[in-house]
Amino acid sequence: MQNLYFMKMVIQRVSEASVIVKSEVTGEIKSGLLVFVGIEDSDTQEDIIWLAGKVINMRIFNDENGVMNKSLMDISGAVLLVSQFTLHASTKKGNRPSYSKASKPAIAIPLYERLIIELETQLGKKIQTGIFGADMEVQLLNDGPVTIIIDSRNRE
Repeated sequence: MQNLYFMKMVIQRVSEASVIVKSEVTGEIKSGLLVFVGIEDSDTQEDIIWLAGKVINMRIFNDENGVMNKSLMDISGAVLLVSQFTLHASTKKGNRPSYSKASKPAIAIPLYERLIIELETQLGKKIQTGIFGADMEVQLLNDGPVTIIIDSRNRE
């Protein structure tokens, strides 16, 4: 059986979120989405376009009736994108996770940078980010809570 790996995202609806690296804020948003992304070697531009579209257009913000019926575009929300290789953790053997499915920086960084560009293009404004590969402190106020997990291979 062939192992299929893929770009994974954990999307959290937040009232506010920030990333701190070495005591300095590198990214900060108010109402919007905090998106953690794990990248795999076989991810493509098509995956990036599809995932960015999902993030931007997913209707997970409340309308005037309290129903999750509005998208990030509808509320003029913000995005904070954080790279997180641990989303590809394998816990099959033992108690120490393996991260061998996660892309190495030479492959992951260009894909991460393309994802930033695609999100900004589709959203029509600059997004906030952490620093790829850095030891980051992520602070957030989860609104709901609402947390969605999506990937580039399971396009439901």
